[in-house]
Amino acid sequence: MSDKYIDIDFAKLDIERQKRRGCSETVFCESKTSEQLIKIFTVLKNQGQNVIGTRASLEQAQAVKKIFADVSYNTEGRVLTLVQNQQELVGEVAICTGGTGDIPVAEEAAAVAKFFGSNVKKYYDMGVAGIHRLFDKIEDIRKANVIIAVAGMEGALGGIIAGLVDVPVIAVPTSVGYGSSFNGLSALLTMLNSCAEGLTVVNIDNGFNAGYSASQINKLIVKGK
Repeated sequence: MSDKYIDIDFAKLDIERQKRRGCSETVFCESKTSEQLIKIFTVLKNQGQNVIGTRASLEQAQAVKKIFADVSYNTEGRVLTLVQNQQELVGEVAICTGGTGDIPVAEEAAAVAKFFGSNVKKYYDMGVAGIHRLFDKIEDIRKANVIIAVAGMEGALGGIIAGLVDVPVIAVPTSVGYGSSFNGLSALLTMLNSCAEGLTVVNIDNGFNAGYSASQINKLIVKGK
């Protein structure tokens, strides 16, 4: 065991990340066995840390919950959380989706942003095919410190929102769409090539990074830095 990480054979857990970055290490569950997850959650819990796991299957969640009754599971976002140290939620992150099919990625972003200390408001099914739905909510969306725009198909939502607000917008392309959307590549390229200023783009289906980054920005704004 190092004073900076704990070696458990199959993983080296970064126990200093909370001090170094202000946020605990996130566990990517998808490629791990349930037994490995239980071991990781046990070690991190014993260190007194809050624990979050992304891309957790229902089977993994059920296995972890058998050991830790206080673990919560966001079924749509596939996010596991174990909170030992409650923190005040601050500011506001608005999360918008183009369609209902984008909600799983949005829910991942929402769960992550909340875990790392941000209030979250959700505005789902705001796609450009019925853009009046976005306009009906735009004044509420503008109240947020950061906006996450999650969209598949052609991925236009991020650029449109960025052109209507004066706060940072993080665009998340999703793999939702028909053949020529190329599993999210079409939405990704649309977002990367948007002419709207202040639009930042994360990887396809990467709700985690959008939620994490949005929460960092939101908390800095609240602190006045």
